[in-house]
Amino acid sequence: MKLLIQLSHPAHFYLYRNVIKILENKGHKIYVLIKSKDILEKILKCDNISFINITPREHRQTKCGIVRDLFIREVKILLFTLMHKIDVITGCTPEVAHVGWLLSKPRINLEEDDAHIIPKFFKIAGFAIDAYLSPISCDNGKYEHKSVKYPSFHELAYLHPNHFSPNKSIVEKYFTTNRPYFILRFAKLNAHHDDGVQGISTKVAQRLIDILTPHGNIYITSERELEPQFEQYRIKINPLDMHHVMAYASLYIGDSQTMAAEAAVLGIPFVRFNDFVGRIGYLNELENDYQLGYGIKASESGSIERLCNAVSELANLTLQDRTIRYQTRRLKMLSEKIDYAKFLIWFIENYPESKKLSKTNDYDFWEMFK
Repeated sequence: MKLLIQLSHPAHFYLYRNVIKILENKGHKIYVLIKSKDILEKILKCDNISFINITPREHRQTKCGIVRDLFIREVKILLFTLMHKIDVITGCTPEVAHVGWLLSKPRINLEEDDAHIIPKFFKIAGFAIDAYLSPISCDNGKYEHKSVKYPSFHELAYLHPNHFSPNKSIVEKYFTTNRPYFILRFAKLNAHHDDGVQGISTKVAQRLIDILTPHGNIYITSERELEPQFEQYRIKINPLDMHHVMAYASLYIGDSQTMAAEAAVLGIPFVRFNDFVGRIGYLNELENDYQLGYGIKASESGSIERLCNAVSELANLTLQDRTIRYQTRRLKMLSEKIDYAKFLIWFIENYPESKKLSKTNDYDFWEMFK
């Protein structure tokens, strides 16, 4: 099989990382096409994954520029697909749906956000979707009939115990683990679906630091520029090491969706503070059903006090209490979820028959992916 995978965000690298390596080991030919986005190219190189950058510069931010760049990528992917006689196309973008539809090729779109979070995606690509894979907690609106719902999360494609084992020696390349430590993450919140979304402000960040300082060390990773008073807490970590660092943290706090979910599936308590709280199905599941963290809506009255109270409560837990509480909840979650990479590999290899077989609630069917 010749498989084309399009990556357009660093999160997509982690999602497909194990899939790429396992399929290659099984003898399939994998082509990875990317666009320049943050550290995507850097981490692919660090992980020795071959790729072709079809747009080697950051995309334009104007509406006309975004549409133009989308068209250019689609033409390049279409020509590449024809030239290399690709069998299946997969990714998380409109390009995957459009090119597959134009060429009548099998195309598999992956997503974990609900339809109302990414309405522009469905507006421009919904008609062309063939198979749309998403967690069972996702609401895909009028495209439910094209959806394949699986009992897992994107993060379990790379942080499931089948694929990831924390290594403390990796963490100790950066700092000692003799004292508890906390990870703070500040996202840019500048994607098209982030319009009007509030997150952690300077004032809120300072209050969090004041609460956490007596309990351990504080490390900040940030997509946005930090104020001078926070630079002493900034830490630069190789992205391939970040999950090891997360796995030994006492607490994660941030306005990033993905890192909150990563903390959750590792059994590390998280506090998520932004205006997406309550709106995203898979995070609602992690927060409400499995109680692996807190979501606090930033724009609501009294939100800062609720944030500070939640952080204080978690910081005051003993190591033993925190470990027992959150690792027990994690084990329950893992017992009910599948290894998403294992399922995705099977789904791609057996497509399109796999699309029909996956539309089931049969317990034994899903058990084979654990």
